Amino acid sequence: MSRDSGRQADTVSRRKYLLTSAAVGAAGLAGCSGDSGNNSGGDGGDGSDGSDGSDGSDGSDAQGESEEADSTESESVSTATVTAEGSSTVYPISNKGSSYWNSNSPASDGEYWGSNSESSVAGWDQIETDMNIADYFASLYGFEPSGERSNPPFATRVALSHSGTGCEAVRDGLVDIGNSSGPITAELDISEEERDENYVDHVVGRDGQPVFVSQAIYDAGVEQLTGEQIRGIYQGDITNWSEVGGPDQEIYVVGRAEGSGTDTSFRLNMLGDADAPMDVDSRFGQNQQVQQVLQDNDNAIGYMALAFSGSGIQAIGIEFEGTLFEPDADAENTIFDSEYPLNRDLHMYTRINDETPDGTDMREAAFLNMFLTEFGQQTFVEDVNYITLPTSDIEAEREKLPDQA
Repeated sequence: MSRDSGRQADTVSRRKYLLTSAAVGAAGLAGCSGDSGNNSGGDGGDGSDGSDGSDGSDGSDAQGESEEADSTESESVSTATVTAEGSSTVYPISNKGSSYWNSNSPASDGEYWGSNSESSVAGWDQIETDMNIADYFASLYGFEPSGERSNPPFATRVALSHSGTGCEAVRDGLVDIGNSSGPITAELDISEEERDENYVDHVVGRDGQPVFVSQAIYDAGVEQLTGEQIRGIYQGDITNWSEVGGPDQEIYVVGRAEGSGTDTSFRLNMLGDADAPMDVDSRFGQNQQVQQVLQDNDNAIGYMALAFSGSGIQAIGIEFEGTLFEPDADAENTIFDSEYPLNRDLHMYTRINDETPDGTDMREAAFLNMFLTEFGQQTFVEDVNYITLPTSDIEAEREKLPDQA
């Protein structure tokens, strides 16, 4: 049901260098706690993600709120609002998908959904329906189409917080989907057995997690570092840029907040332990905040999601065991490759319970399936600067969903 265990086998192989050379203890996946899940934005989160149509809202309206409160149910199909919360890394994917869903654009649109004389959405040749977008994906799982723009068969709502908070929220039944950029085993400090008994891991895309430096540092010659140099910076052994070929200037070390999946993944993959100690000057709760700090300082280094690349900062190449991985899609080895040691899955977790023994109900399946199409991968993953899943992985993810109606 979950792919974490299979993916971890691949991860151990391609991250052998990191795990064997890092001067840390055995990798114990201690959980990083976030604030208690509650469907609200996380600390410092204003909902702005830079993706198309994203303004911190999820596109749902008063009707969607009413629909949740007054949800109707047939024998097995609920039309209550699908709620999600968690990672600011997964947020651009999930929230953009939610905005499209709630718009329920008609097939005559051509820009957001469908085809017209001027344009067609990516993957339309595999779909070709006359139904509105949410109507189409919901109908695959037995929901009655509304046939009306901005009136989907059920609404969706996505809140911004942290991976740890999202995992806690889905665990506690506060949301339907917990978004996380780190494995739930690390975020909740649980075993793989507990994970498989209680959750379904829906992987919707990948992030080639880059390391960024301020533009001034990049311009001064620090265009690449080794894994050992980055590890030395984040463990306090290297404190001046001159020690790695840069200017005689102290390094301002920026980290993500504990409880974020980005921090968990970085420590696990770079330092060899999800609970490894780090020596940082500042921590921030959201990718957007790290981005801003690197733009505002001329001596900083930080790690964040690929989607938050921007002006005034530069992603650097990183050399692992003699192989240089570059932030250039045309390079021989890139941070977009599955072999890149900081590459990580982006998760949407659902909960196994008495009401949903398979772990994913029809509403959740309809919404998640939208991301597992050529249209969804292009529109919600690649178009917000993440890495699409290969066809074999998309097929494996679809197998986790209940059978279509």
